[in-house]
Amino acid sequence: MRKILNIEEIMDIIPHRHPFLFVDRVEIHDAGVKGVGIKNVTMNEYYFQGHYPGMPVMPGVIIIETMAQVGAVILLSHDDFKGRVPYFAGINKFRFKRKVVPGDSLRIEVEIVKIRGSIGIGQGKAYVEDELAAEGEFMFAIQ
Repeated sequence: MRKILNIEEIMDIIPHRHPFLFVDRVEIHDAGVKGVGIKNVTMNEYYFQGHYPGMPVMPGVIIIETMAQVGAVILLSHDDFKGRVPYFAGINKFRFKRKVVPGDSLRIEVEIVKIRGSIGIGQGKAYVEDELAAEGEFMFAIQ
């Protein structure tokens, strides 16, 4: 069953808040396993003040964090994980394929591929329209 979550519903699931909440909407395809997040990138993002003046580019670490937040919403939307807190445990095999700039809508597809005890692995791809912007794997610990 697919479910679309807005920003208020996302904030009910994960602890992130402005200015460190980077997800505008998440569509859960399979709770705890798979979904798609959207981040509409605007010039109003605080990090564009210094990255880079006159030539704004969304920092790669923010793209990774956005992907992790989408993964956290997907994971914590499952009844087994409600109310828990995910933490980054690692970043693997990440590649950036194109710049993400103000005006872009970043579509982030995430799948939680493994959970063993309190450690898990997610894989994600970020697209601008149909063009791959970034992809990689992240590890998380859940408490």
